[in-house]
Amino acid sequence: QLLAHLNQYKLRRSKVKIADRSHEVSVHAVYGTLNAEGTPPGYVAAIDPRHPSLGMRVLSMSNDGNDDESSTPESRREQFETMMSGYFPPANGTYSVIRKLAGVAEGTELTGKTALECNQEFLNAVSFAKGCYLGQELTARSQHTGSIRKRILPLIVVDVNTEVPRPWMMAHMIQEMGPDAIGPDSFLDLGEGVGTPPPLPKISAPGAGGIVAMLMGSVLPLPKEGESDDGQTVTATEESSENVANLQKEGERLMEEVASVAVPGAKIVDKKDGKTIGKVVSAPAPGTTVLLAQMRLDRMGLLGGEEMWSRTNRILIGDGTKELRYLPFMPLWWSDIGADGKEKVVEESSESDEEEVEQ
Repeated sequence: QLLAHLNQYKLRRSKVKIADRSHEVSVHAVYGTLNAEGTPPGYVAAIDPRHPSLGMRVLSMSNDGNDDESSTPESRREQFETMMSGYFPPANGTYSVIRKLAGVAEGTELTGKTALECNQEFLNAVSFAKGCYLGQELTARSQHTGSIRKRILPLIVVDVNTEVPRPWMMAHMIQEMGPDAIGPDSFLDLGEGVGTPPPLPKISAPGAGGIVAMLMGSVLPLPKEGESDDGQTVTATEESSENVANLQKEGERLMEEVASVAVPGAKIVDKKDGKTIGKVVSAPAPGTTVLLAQMRLDRMGLLGGEEMWSRTNRILIGDGTKELRYLPFMPLWWSDIGADGKEKVVEESSESDEEEVEQ
């Protein structure tokens, strides 16, 4: 699809040739370092330009374009894993999980949507100061004269009987009570110097992964009786072990149910009024119930109107008949947005302006 798309914009008399060279280049991702310098011959590395939380991207290339056995994608992957094994353990498929926990859509997930609906201006993909690029006119018009009512957000889908984690309990209170919910004399006292929290939890990819692991029952097994790092006696009851096992079974069942209905394009319907509040953009990450969806910002409580996100929400996804609950969150790269759905612009006063005010 990418090759066909690029060929559409190649000038007829141009000497430029576009070809698929996927068999000569392999892509790898390294998570847990910001050092992309000193790459060995045959490799090119850089921190993901969208956001550092996506890690380092590495390209490994065949020697001089040779198609011998030593430069196949499989052999290059094995060579890369061997080279990195002393520093980072291999974890094939992890990139997809991290990307969705980080709330970043890519590839065909962006098809049919505007750049701003896909948060591209937050991810170093759009410039409003230079051009030109495909879709520039629509993007600029949306930024300067229009409004953004839908954006892609990461969602954690849980059972309606699951206890809502504390970050979303606080988000519900903040949206319901407004600024009055925070302060020394209010219900939520966050301490001196702490500003107003965002209307939805702002969570890193590892933080979101930890919450998902807890909700899905993916926890470390309880230590056996007598085992302890500090020498103290630890007793694991059969009841505790059984509770963990039951939680894991429920998590596996939920993952299967969500994966069967949360296919790309599936509608997300709020049972409160039967209205469609979003559409699935990317299916759940493997081993989780985390998905990417294009959601109405007003129903997330992000536009400052009367609509709010509720911790007691109930939704239907696609053709499913089982009621579920969704926990939306904002990735670390998410910017503050105003009532028009666009990034808030903070105007800094210059020193000369301050002097004039003092005079």
